[in-house]
Amino acid sequence: MAPLRRTPPDDPRLQHVLQVWRANGLRPGTISYYALWVRRFIEDRRQRGRDADADLTLPAVVRFVEAWVGQRGGTSEVAMTNAPSALRAWSWGLAACGHAVPTWRPPPRARRMRPVLREFVEYRRSVRGIAVAPTASDLAALGRFFAFLRARGRSPSRVRLVDVDAHLVALRSRVGPRTVQIAGGRIRAFLRFLHVSGRLPHDLASCVVVPSRRRDARPPRALPWDDVRRILAAIDRSTRVGLRDHALLLTMATYGLGAGEAFALRLEDVDWRGSTLRFVRPKTGREIVLPLLGPVARSLAAYLRRARPRHTSARTVFVRMHAPFGPIRTAASVARILRKHAQAARVSASHLGGHTLRHSHATRQIDLGASAKVVGDILGHDRPATTSVYVRVALRRLRSLALPVPS
Repeated sequence: MAPLRRTPPDDPRLQHVLQVWRANGLRPGTISYYALWVRRFIEDRRQRGRDADADLTLPAVVRFVEAWVGQRGGTSEVAMTNAPSALRAWSWGLAACGHAVPTWRPPPRARRMRPVLREFVEYRRSVRGIAVAPTASDLAALGRFFAFLRARGRSPSRVRLVDVDAHLVALRSRVGPRTVQIAGGRIRAFLRFLHVSGRLPHDLASCVVVPSRRRDARPPRALPWDDVRRILAAIDRSTRVGLRDHALLLTMATYGLGAGEAFALRLEDVDWRGSTLRFVRPKTGREIVLPLLGPVARSLAAYLRRARPRHTSARTVFVRMHAPFGPIRTAASVARILRKHAQAARVSASHLGGHTLRHSHATRQIDLGASAKVVGDILGHDRPATTSVYVRVALRRLRSLALPVPS
């Protein structure tokens, strides 16, 4: 194969994509670097007689970068990290300009579910009334249980209580009591299904013992409200990322949102004329409409007008600030954003996670005199006991109940 030319000819579509990149805030240095990898990739595909658009997928791009680095007699971690980012931005830019491109990351193969698990899922849906399908962690927990039984030479239909106890004891040696408690609950449900379906002669579910843990054993991890204000004030709103982070954290702190609720907020949920916000609680599916307060409205408007990427197909309010500008999906993203600005504000805490601002909001409302019922309604709690835990950390209210120390 002939060596790559230093200055390959430009794809005629590159100038349009460059305009899209500039409109979405990519820096000139980043644009130049991305364009360099685009030119290299297109020229490499041309020399190999391949369709550059058809090969614009993550597996093909990784093979291209490995070959490109290998031709130069070395390994480059920088190239292996940055080149796929550049070509993914190229793929997204082409799609934003109306060109058809293949799916960047092929969808994962559907996980084959054991027949007994398929019946278990149907039993939960039709008999127990549980419409939510088992999550990946549910299936993983049962998969570990099946593997443990196989190692002991047993099938699920021949399981004994000593097998269940031995599995949970082995699990406890590796993980905490809360994880064992959850795994035990999943095994209980499965054992109940085995008995109801006639596979197991005895109902072992009621005999499964797991570590006990009070619901309110650990108080919510809330920040003092002054610390929340310091974090918000420390955000640099002269940047696009800062505008997004300020709008996100202010909205979460003001309305007591968890990460899932904040990420699910859609553009049509903001009623500018009616001055309301509509939230959907992920666990219960309940819709809650709250007033759109002035500081939140101004912060959201600044982000939407000056920072939110223009060529994203996502309808969620908050999106990632790098191509392909898709929705933010994980609570870990909120935790990273919160920790970043807490460090800038010199606020330290034992835990800064996706629910920290939710806990801080609820605790502050209780401190200010709001009833637990009102706070529970705002947070979307179905049971008063869920909200009562915040009363335990509402220090101002608790101080009024303290008895004088005898002299």
